Amino acid sequence: MKRFTAEDIGEMADILKNDGVIAVPTDTVYGVCARMDSPSAQENLREVKNRPKDKAFPVMCADLKQIEEIAEVDERAKKIITRFMPGPLTVILQKKESIPEYVNGGMETLAIRMATSDILHDLIQKCGFPLYMTSANQSGYPVATTLEEIEEACPKLDGILEGRIVFGKASTIADLSSKEIKILRQGPIQIEEIKEELL
Repeated sequence: MKRFTAEDIGEMADILKNDGVIAVPTDTVYGVCARMDSPSAQENLREVKNRPKDKAFPVMCADLKQIEEIAEVDERAKKIITRFMPGPLTVILQKKESIPEYVNGGMETLAIRMATSDILHDLIQKCGFPLYMTSANQSGYPVATTLEEIEEACPKLDGILEGRIVFGKASTIADLSSKEIKILRQGPIQIEEIKEELL
C-alpha cells in the first residue's frame, strides 16, 4: 500500500476524483475519506470499512463557505463553527434540499467537520467537493492508531497520507439541527464551552 506525503497532494486528489479511498490524519484520529459527490466512491468507502448501508458517513468541508453550500447554517451555528472549527468538533446540521438522497441515506441532516490541517484543506479544494470522512477501522472495531494498524484493518485502501494526530480520540458531536443543542458524543470540546459561546 502506497504511503503519501504532503508533496503527493496532486496524486491523492486524482485518486479521490476517480472514486478511490485514502487514509489521512485528522486532529483527532486517522480517517478514511472518499469524494462526497459520487455514489461509486461511497460504495468503495463502505467496502473498505465493511460499513452497513444504513449508516451515513460524516462529511469534511474545506471551510465555512463549503459548509454553507451543503447545509443550513443559521447565526447560532455560524457562531459555533467560527469559534470551534477547524477543531475536534462535528456539527449536525439540516442539509440543503439540493443534496442528493444517496449522500446521507435520505436523512434530513448531515454530520460535518471542517478540514483540520492545511493539507486536508488543500486536498478538499483540489478535489472541488467535500469528502466523506470516517474513522480508519473496520466498522464496529476500535480505531486504528498507527499506519501499520490501518494497513491491516483496511487492506483495500488506495493509499495512506503520512502525518500525526493530536488529540487521539474522536471529536465531540454537537447536534445543532433543532432548537436545543445536544451532545451526541463527548470529545475534547465540552457542552459548557459551546453554550458559553452563545451567551
